[in-house]
Amino acid sequence: MAVFPFDIHAREGKARTGVLRTPRGDIRTPAFMPVGTAGTVKGVYMDQVKGTGADIILGNTYHLMLRPGAERVKKLGGLHKFGGWSGPILTDSGGFQVWSLSKLRKMSEAGVEFQSHLDGSRHMLSPERSIEIQADLLGADISMQLDECTAFPSTHEQAKSSMELSLRWGRRSLEAFGERESQTLFAIVQGSTFPDLREKSAISSRTEGAAGGYGGYAIGGLAVGEGHEMMCEVLDFTTLHLPEDRPRYLMGVGKPIDLVEAVARGVDMFDCVIPTRSGRHGQVWTDTGPYNIKRAEFSEDESPLDETISCEASNAYSKAYVHHLVRSKEMLGGMILSWHNIAYFEDLMARIRSAIFEQRFEAFVEEFRKNWRG
Repeated sequence: MAVFPFDIHAREGKARTGVLRTPRGDIRTPAFMPVGTAGTVKGVYMDQVKGTGADIILGNTYHLMLRPGAERVKKLGGLHKFGGWSGPILTDSGGFQVWSLSKLRKMSEAGVEFQSHLDGSRHMLSPERSIEIQADLLGADISMQLDECTAFPSTHEQAKSSMELSLRWGRRSLEAFGERESQTLFAIVQGSTFPDLREKSAISSRTEGAAGGYGGYAIGGLAVGEGHEMMCEVLDFTTLHLPEDRPRYLMGVGKPIDLVEAVARGVDMFDCVIPTRSGRHGQVWTDTGPYNIKRAEFSEDESPLDETISCEASNAYSKAYVHHLVRSKEMLGGMILSWHNIAYFEDLMARIRSAIFEQRFEAFVEEFRKNWRG
């Protein structure tokens, strides 16, 4: 299995900036990955996504295996060709979506048997099947091991059992992944909010990947209700046990303040649906938090959404116009806001990278915390 070169260019405290080099292109880190759940970043064209500065997007195993079907995507040339994205793609294993459908699934050592939310059909997602879908059928550049996302809150015993199952599934995922020249596999560290379990999960995953195995390490099981402060605490004691020479990916996170605080704790990669989901509901993201464009105060505001961001969605349309579109339920309103929000998140990551490289990230974090009202 390929382990993509990861060059760290600068550090400040635990924060680092660098480049993850893949056969389909470089990923500048820290990186935010727009979520392309069903082969599309909702409401935004792929060239617009690229234009925001995104180097990589995320695809969703669960949704694509159900519709249009992973075998069909393979037949049509793989996810890159199918969705019109030539850069790197990371796919999740499907585990989180199955976890969220607790009433429709049955867990076992073999994997997860679940019922489709679309038509009620039954499916079995094992570590081996997840790897087949991600790497062989969708053609992901970065695949994720199948894991069980531990529920929150959970007892220590429940979290331990869940974490150990994820470790066993990780070994099977590695074996199924095998030798690949241009694709890599990330481990997922679980353990809920318990330091000893996070340590064991991280160290055991490092041991499994010691012979050139895992190309990166994800931190799962967060942003599931534990809150911002607890998330930061878990990152504090988890990143201590992750290898320095591999990228660290915090799954499903999050709000801008979450990204800033996680980078300060040594995280390199992020994904979240917030930019597009909130855009469809009229929210505009800024350094102080989100605001709702539907508010009456914007009905005659001729200023752009954010003139400091080099994106047409951010600087070419007035707040009054977007306010009108959203209030009129015109789909263009949600499209413009989704495009702007992705551009804002990518601009934030670019500013973070520059701050680390120029050794002023600590001051950047302090200023961000002071201004945040979200």
